[in-house]
Amino acid sequence: MPGPSMADDLRLPFLAAEPWRVAVISPTGRYARNQVAGMLEAGTPLIAGVALGRGGSTLDGLPLYDRVADLPITPNIALIYTPAEGVREAIAECTAARIPTIMAAAEYVPVHDALPAAAAARAAGGWLIGPNTLGVFVPGKGLLGSIAPSFCSRGRLAVIVRSGTVALALARQLTLAGVGQRIVVHIGGDSVIGRNPHEYLQALGGDEATAAVLYCGEIGGDKEYVFAQAARGFAKPVIAMVVGRQAPTQKRMGHAGALIDGVRESAAAKLEALADAGCLIAKNLEDVVSIATRLGLD
Repeated sequence: MPGPSMADDLRLPFLAAEPWRVAVISPTGRYARNQVAGMLEAGTPLIAGVALGRGGSTLDGLPLYDRVADLPITPNIALIYTPAEGVREAIAECTAARIPTIMAAAEYVPVHDALPAAAAARAAGGWLIGPNTLGVFVPGKGLLGSIAPSFCSRGRLAVIVRSGTVALALARQLTLAGVGQRIVVHIGGDSVIGRNPHEYLQALGGDEATAAVLYCGEIGGDKEYVFAQAARGFAKPVIAMVVGRQAPTQKRMGHAGALIDGVRESAAAKLEALADAGCLIAKNLEDVVSIATRLGLD
């Protein structure tokens, strides 16, 4: 019988009081093994890895199983490190197991795979982070992916970012300025991702540990316009920044989600919509720190 849809009562499942139980899907590649090492160092509770044909063995201290269904303990978080062409099947396995938080690291997942995978995860009540994500860091709780813990500090500002590089830069500058973070999330840089910025905003509305939200968007697509609608009348202060103000039209900047196709998708137009919705507009990192300090978040 289907579980409750998170669309009915949006919450970030990885912020729940329940302890994390994290499984790593396809942990055997070089990139994934480096990620595993970093997460173990950060204290993330990894319980197992899933690698077809390697069941019964161990890797870097992790017991391995052939399939998600074989895990003796059901994880509440799954981190997927398959190549792009394997992401759809991996998400399907995790969705079938009713894992509430799923993260897919791979970049350039084919749209015809990403769309049904994201829809299936959503229909099952899951929260899919990515594809094409550095992951999440929750100060005081743990690391999912590769956001540097040393760049972050514990606080009350929830940081939601479309660009991985910018997520790292923001966390570092905020920490240096004494502005701690509730979470730092790179939501994913592909054109199709599991959960969009406005959903993170809505989910943080009921999070008592979040005093304000920082959203950093970018050129391309319409995610910032939907976010602006959600921000209108939001009960907590929302700081908004859009990178790519100098980007030319019809030129992809960085990844699949960053491409201006007309004036509406430019940084200037998006900033205007966000300002009209009541967001506090930051033009650069220095503005972000200044506004956060003015809000008493330092």
